[in-house]
Amino acid sequence: MVTRAEQLAQTHRAILDAARELFLKNGYAATSTRDIAKAIGITQPALYHHFKDKEVIFLAVITTVGSEIKAGIDEINAHDQSALDQLTDVTLLLTHKHPADVFTLIHTSFKEISHEHIRQLAGVFMTDYVQPIQAVFEQANVQLQPDVTPAMAAKFYLTSLSPLFNSFHQIGDPNADERTQVQTLLKMILFGVAQAPTE
Repeated sequence: MVTRAEQLAQTHRAILDAARELFLKNGYAATSTRDIAKAIGITQPALYHHFKDKEVIFLAVITTVGSEIKAGIDEINAHDQSALDQLTDVTLLLTHKHPADVFTLIHTSFKEISHEHIRQLAGVFMTDYVQPIQAVFEQANVQLQPDVTPAMAAKFYLTSLSPLFNSFHQIGDPNADERTQVQTLLKMILFGVAQAPTE
């Protein structure tokens, strides 16, 4: 016999699982609490018994996914490999966890949520995404341009991944395997698109 507490815990988990799938696929604005409730067969009032509003659910989802991303990047960073291989593994982690570009997902939500939740989401983005990726660019085997800091490089990397999240803006051979497509983009991010002119 399932107790009331167990039933509430199962519903709470189901709400977060459904919300995760909908938010990560459709974004904050295009996902309603009605959509989330419908996905698991409960009413909106039942959903609000568990969560105060949509913002709280979104924050819970992004916090959970962010901690998974950070753990994954930390594990990748623990292996001794080239920056290109590290970033390839990080990119594959991001594209497999996020059906849409994470930078756009988080930052487009800022138009609709409270300042307090913006602050919290920005903190998750910095702690779980930017800083672990920044560690890749802080390694001795990565020679950044003189005016580029590891933090700048990490943010540029994250905002440059959009071609991997859509089919109309692909870079490289569309028939190549996923790792090759990722590395084509990463080589452009890491090494630029043009050679410096010789004087």
